[in-house]
Amino acid sequence: MTESKTIIDMEKTGNNLRKYAYENGYSVKDIQQYLGLSCPQPVYRWFKGIILPSVDNLLRLSELFHVHMENLLVKQYTKYTYDSSLVTKANSNQFVKRMQAYYSPLVA
Repeated sequence: MTESKTIIDMEKTGNNLRKYAYENGYSVKDIQQYLGLSCPQPVYRWFKGIILPSVDNLLRLSELFHVHMENLLVKQYTKYTYDSSLVTKANSNQFVKRMQAYYSPLVA
């Protein structure tokens, strides 16, 4: 079965964060100080798309840039294929294990 999956494009999100910072006149140092970061390295990593800001930092950035948090993120849609019978088999195995764990003390 093939389905769509939404993920965050880290590189484009980094470019987006850099664009908002530039448009609002904020330097990396300004953002570092506003977020209370001990060093500017995370901001550079965000801008390069190496890592993403935490949810707390995304919220604060959205407030700083006066945009919704979701506007900072760039979505990417991918197609992926999986075997639905494996999901059903895994779920049934987990169910059996839970039932055995539940009933074993009652039977003993």
